[in-house]
Order: sequence, then structure tokens, then C-alpha cells
Amino acid sequence: MKSTTLAIRHETIYRYEKPVGYSIQQLRLKPRSELLQRINHWHIATPGKQQAAQDAFGNSSEILTIITPHQEVRIVASGVVEIQSPDRGRLMEKMLLSPLAFTVPTRLTEPLDTVRSFAADNLPAQPSSHQLLDFSQAICEAIHYETGATGSSSTASDALALGRGVCQDHAHLFIASCHSTGIPVRYVSGYIDPGEVAHSASHAWVDVWVDEVDFSGWVSIDVTHARFQTAAYCRLAVGRDYESAAPVRGIRRGGGDELMDVRVDISPL
Repeated sequence: MKSTTLAIRHETIYRYEKPVGYSIQQLRLKPRSELLQRINHWHIATPGKQQAAQDAFGNSSEILTIITPHQEVRIVASGVVEIQSPDRGRLMEKMLLSPLAFTVPTRLTEPLDTVRSFAADNLPAQPSSHQLLDFSQAICEAIHYETGATGSSSTASDALALGRGVCQDHAHLFIASCHSTGIPVRYVSGYIDPGEVAHSASHAWVDVWVDEVDFSGWVSIDVTHARFQTAAYCRLAVGRDYESAAPVRGIRRGGGDELMDVRVDISPL
């Protein structure tokens, strides 16, 4: 079984037009502890106060609260993670939730008529793992990768209509299509070693539930590259969509306009 060790540094800086009086953010910036993924060490540096928590999907998180006036927030998550490559994307894990918890549509993944039609044309009934890879390729052909074409609030239907998007949109269309036929599927946020691909080191993909002759469980698929997850992927969080698995989400009081800078550096050791 192939394995790799990745050194990861993820820096996020928020700058505000005016002072912010109060802010609270949920940070899902610590890799998941899973059978095929082990954290050697990890640290999250922030201003303010952090409180460790675990969300409903079993993701580690920190609740960051800053109660003094500020015009900048700098968050740096860094560490080293050992990862083993799943055999054909198959994840061996203890079930915290029923797979049925991941058949519930959200605002971002609601299977509207256009999505249902796309799924009917491209997604077989009770698909195998390899048929799901073919379906991923169909999604990439329907939504051409273009940085900046969509935003974090764009839905699966929005991206399909536009015909352009990013990994988040590919994952959302995959999820929405599967929901149209009742297949459980999870959104995954994390990192990918950029030495293998041309896209950003921050990434999004899916875990889809399959029932095959020799396996019943989650199979992890990178929709954007139409391939199974490998040891090049570090998993941060799972959820029903981007909003429930986002690395950073929060609210603030004041501040006016906001600028955000993100830099992710990943190197194999």
C-alpha cells in the first residue's frame, strides 16, 4: 500500500476596511484522524481565544473568538501528516453516522430539474466505482475548470448552467446528481500535493457510498481529476456540502469591506 508524508502550511489573512469589534470563526483546519491518515504533529496559530470542538460529522474544529478591536486576522495551520493510499479509493472507517445522513440535499446541492436531467443522462442506476469515475469525467466536460468563474455561494445548478467552475462545483454537481437517485455522498475538503496536478493545493472532492460484490462502504473520488483518492490527498473535513466542511467560516461585527489572502504550501518529505 503506497504511503506518503506531507508537510503542510496553510496561511489565511483577513484584512478589514474598518475595525472589527467582535468576530467568531469555526476553523476546520486540523486533518481528520482516520485509519489511513495519521497526524505526526499539527499546530494552529491565531490571535484571540481558541476552543476545541467536534462537529456533527466527526470533524475536529476550533472555535476562534476575538473580542478586542482588530483590522486583521492571521491564521496559520501547519504540520506533518502521514497518509496511506486507499485501495481503489475504498475507505475503511468506523461509522459515526448512517450513510443516509448524506442523502439530504442542501441549498448548494439541491437537485433541480437541470441536475436531474444531467444525472439521468450520465449516471447509471446503482453505479460501480469505475462507472462513478466515468460520471466524474462527464461532470468535468460539463463544467470546465476555470478559477474565479464561481463563488462559495454558487450552487450545483448555477455551475452546470454556466458551464465553468472549480473543484467545489464539480463536487457539488456530483453530490446533487447522486441525491437525485438516493445515493449517499459526502463533500470532502482538504489538500492535494500539487506536484501531481496543475490546480491549487487546497482541494475538494467526494466520498460516495457503493455496494459492490466485494465491498460495501465509502469510496473517495476526486471528481475534478476523475480518479480515486491517493496518498497525495490530506483530508480535513467531511460534510454535506462546502458550507458544512469549509476550512474557515464565521461572522463579525463591523469591519466594512474584507480582503482575504490564502496561501497553501505542501511538500512531500
